[in-house]
Amino acid sequence: MSDISAPALFPAAAPVHVRGYWASVWNRLRYDYVTLFCLAVIILIVLSAVFAPMLAPMDPDRSSMANRLRAIGDRGYILGTDEQGRDMLSRLLYGGRVSLAMGILPVMFATVIGGMFGVIAGFFGGKVNMLIMRTMDVFFAFPSVLLAVAISGSLGGGFTNQLITLTVVLVPPLCRVAETATSQIRSMDFVDAGRASGASSISIIVHHVLINVMSPVLVYASTLVSVSIILASGLSFLGLGVSPPTADWGLMLSTLRQSIYVQPLVSAIPGIAILITSIAFNLVSDGLRQAMDVKG
Repeated sequence: MSDISAPALFPAAAPVHVRGYWASVWNRLRYDYVTLFCLAVIILIVLSAVFAPMLAPMDPDRSSMANRLRAIGDRGYILGTDEQGRDMLSRLLYGGRVSLAMGILPVMFATVIGGMFGVIAGFFGGKVNMLIMRTMDVFFAFPSVLLAVAISGSLGGGFTNQLITLTVVLVPPLCRVAETATSQIRSMDFVDAGRASGASSISIIVHHVLINVMSPVLVYASTLVSVSIILASGLSFLGLGVSPPTADWGLMLSTLRQSIYVQPLVSAIPGIAILITSIAFNLVSDGLRQAMDVKG
């Protein structure tokens, strides 16, 4: 956890140099071609999902039993068809909407919620810290996959319940990172100077603490996007995600698993999409971490 919070130490002594800090981050990042390539892949995937209605050659929910399990490229089906004769390319494009939403939205909500609780716990310390962090430790007692299955099983399937499930699972680790970074920052000179000048705790948090905590929290949050996508796909695979016939990569993988001996390449397409997207997000997060680590 210490290397995660390391970037918070850089601008802590002089927050006025934040612009220069981000400029140096960009200077490092612009020469990291692996990260830039993966970022381009992510942008391409996001744009494909956003413009799915314009790019999809067919209705993703239109089935045709006469054309079921067509091979890749057969009869004009670029990526073949699924077990109900639905165009795989169209469903893959539309499925990216749900999968990306389940990767990005829970991380955004968890970053806000977990970051808020972590900053409060780290800044005030004492009983406040103990109450918040011991509550988070309760969630840490369960593996993330098991916790996600338990919560999703209790709430039921559906987009909203899956979003709540993933947010709850991701809040504790983000809270831990924010609390660690804030605990290091609150003892620094500029925070003491703010207290001596009569600034309120809220003012110190808003103007001095948040800007320094933001770097490690955002870097760590970027690593959780791929985790969220995989967890969401796993829940959909188990039938705890969105309901059919909604296109979702995890659900597509589940419905095609019985067809793997008939059309193995077609059945593997949703899994390949999940793999590529997860790797791209992981490599981008690694590049961001290295660019934002002044010791690197």
